[in-house]
Amino acid sequence: MKKFVLLSLLALTGAFFTQALNAAVSRPELVTRVESCEAILREFMANPATAIPPSVWQKARAVVIVNQFKAGFFIGVKDGYATILVKKPNGRWSLPVLLAAGEASIGFQVGAKAVETVMIITNDETPRMLFRGRVNVGVDAKAVAGPKVAEVERDNHPIVEAPVLVYGKSRGLYAGATVKTGYLSRNDEDNFVLYHTDYALPELLYSDWVQPPKEVVPLMEYVQSLAP
Repeated sequence: MKKFVLLSLLALTGAFFTQALNAAVSRPELVTRVESCEAILREFMANPATAIPPSVWQKARAVVIVNQFKAGFFIGVKDGYATILVKKPNGRWSLPVLLAAGEASIGFQVGAKAVETVMIITNDETPRMLFRGRVNVGVDAKAVAGPKVAEVERDNHPIVEAPVLVYGKSRGLYAGATVKTGYLSRNDEDNFVLYHTDYALPELLYSDWVQPPKEVVPLMEYVQSLAP
C-alpha cells in the first residue's frame, strides 16, 4: 500500500511539472525571464563574495545565467530557465537566448528554494553542444567552481582551467572543485515568441539576422561592459 501511494505521488508530481513546463508562455513573461537573469548577474557582480573576477571575464566565450526553482515533498524537482549569450569573433556579445534548465533528484524534501547560478564558458565548443538539444553540465562538459573576486584578492588565486566555471551562492565550495549543475537544453519555442522569428538557437546566437528588441538590450550592454 505504501509503495502504491509513493508511486502515485511520484506520477502526479511528474505529470504536474510536465504540464507546467509544456504550457505556453506569454511574451511578457519571457521578457521578465530575461530581465530576471540580468538582475541575477548584477546581484552577483555587486557582492565580492560572489562576483566574477575581471581575469575570468577576459576568458569568457559565453555566459549562462540560470534561475531555477526547487520544490518537492517526496521528490525534489529543480526546474527553471536560463539565458545564454556568446561572444562573437568581432568581440560583440550575442542576443540572450532562452534555455530550459533543470534537474531531478529523489529525496525527502519539504519547501521550496530559488537556485541562482552563473556559468562562464571559456571555449567555443561547449555552447555549440546545445545544437543537439541538451547538455548535462559537469558530465558532457567539465565544470568546476570558479574563483571569486574575494578569493582572488585574498589568496592571489590562479585562474582555473576548465570549459565551464560555475558561480553560485553556496558557501564552502572551493575554487576548482568539480560540480554538476543539472542540464541545459535549447528552448526554440520560447525564443520564437520572444524574438518574433522562426530562427532557432544557432542562428540567434551566431548570426546578425535578428535585431535585438529593446527589452534585451540592457543585458547585452551589461555583459559587453564586463567582457568587452
